[in-house]
Amino acid sequence: MPPILMDFPHSFETERLWIRLPLPGDGELVYEAMLETMDQLKQWMPWAQSPPSREKTEINVRQAHCKFLEKTDLRFHLFDRKTKVFIGSSGLHRIDWSVPKFEIGYWCRKSYMGQGYITEAVRGLTVFAFEILKANRVEIRCDQRNVRSRKVAERLGFKLEGIFRNFNVSVDQQLENICVYAMVPEDFYSLSLRKSDSASM
Repeated sequence: MPPILMDFPHSFETERLWIRLPLPGDGELVYEAMLETMDQLKQWMPWAQSPPSREKTEINVRQAHCKFLEKTDLRFHLFDRKTKVFIGSSGLHRIDWSVPKFEIGYWCRKSYMGQGYITEAVRGLTVFAFEILKANRVEIRCDQRNVRSRKVAERLGFKLEGIFRNFNVSVDQQLENICVYAMVPEDFYSLSLRKSDSASM
């Protein structure tokens, strides 16, 4: 079946989060969160090198919405379930539907960092990938120096398969070693990631 014809949920909930596809109009929420967090993201994210404009942020959100509907990239926006405050973004990227396999990316706004929201979101997306999308491989890739991102992968049981040395030039113009973490179905089902605080779909 062509991926664009696949039907699956566009949103789900975890213990504290409402996780859904990007929607037109989300740009202002994303813009505010990005401005709040630029200093923390600048070392790792190419798009965080200079403050975005409101217009460009809304354009990016609408492009992400279109890609989600086309099933070429599945970005998700993270909201506090109770307050509906925008917390950050995650998603299933670099998709190869022939496997199928996905790469999870994520960022969290400054005022919500250090509270476990990203670990909760990535757990939910991992459940979504394996149980809903029938993934055969899910990856998390990050700079070897990015300790916070590495801890998310390790906390959830992703296995470090290798480190690509001098793989590319990072946003701070340093040669970058990339850690490749991965999970396959046998890992997922042995870990029992679907806990009470995992995804409800």
